[in-house]
Amino acid sequence: MRDPYETLGVSTDATDERVKAAYRDLAKKYHPDHFANDERARELAEEKMKEINEAYDVIMDQRRGGAGGAKSTAGSRFPDIRDLITANRIEEAMQRLDAVPIANRDAEWYFLSGSVQYKRGWFDRAYSNFATACRMDPNNREYRAALDQVQYSRRGYNPYRPGGDTSGGG
Repeated sequence: MRDPYETLGVSTDATDERVKAAYRDLAKKYHPDHFANDERARELAEEKMKEINEAYDVIMDQRRGGAGGAKSTAGSRFPDIRDLITANRIEEAMQRLDAVPIANRDAEWYFLSGSVQYKRGWFDRAYSNFATACRMDPNNREYRAALDQVQYSRRGYNPYRPGGDTSGGG
């Protein structure tokens, strides 16, 4: 899953006002109404708006102390692994995840494993892990946003999915 701060183009220490301003600027730039005459561009803008909205929601939820937030370590069983993923130390994060006994793998474990797979570009594996996290904790917005993002990323990637790109151009 793409870092929500990266999506909005702000640092993790940005003020709430700066986050809101970045969100508003991007929402104006990518509003689908600006692309009314170009259906493909409009569809892309709609997806971008969805990504922007989800990123903003995750950040604000995190800052309010909610369950969402890719960078939230409060209440996390795996704050060190979250930090490794944020720092793009993917292999080390996966090694630590693999060391967790199967009996201790909860929804957060599957979410973090999916995050690693997503960063590797392994969208099918990421999808499977995010879907498992959502089944285990269906009300977690962070997990749902990740699943939605990987579904978008897989759209052109998986030619066998109904409605997917069958041209082979991916």
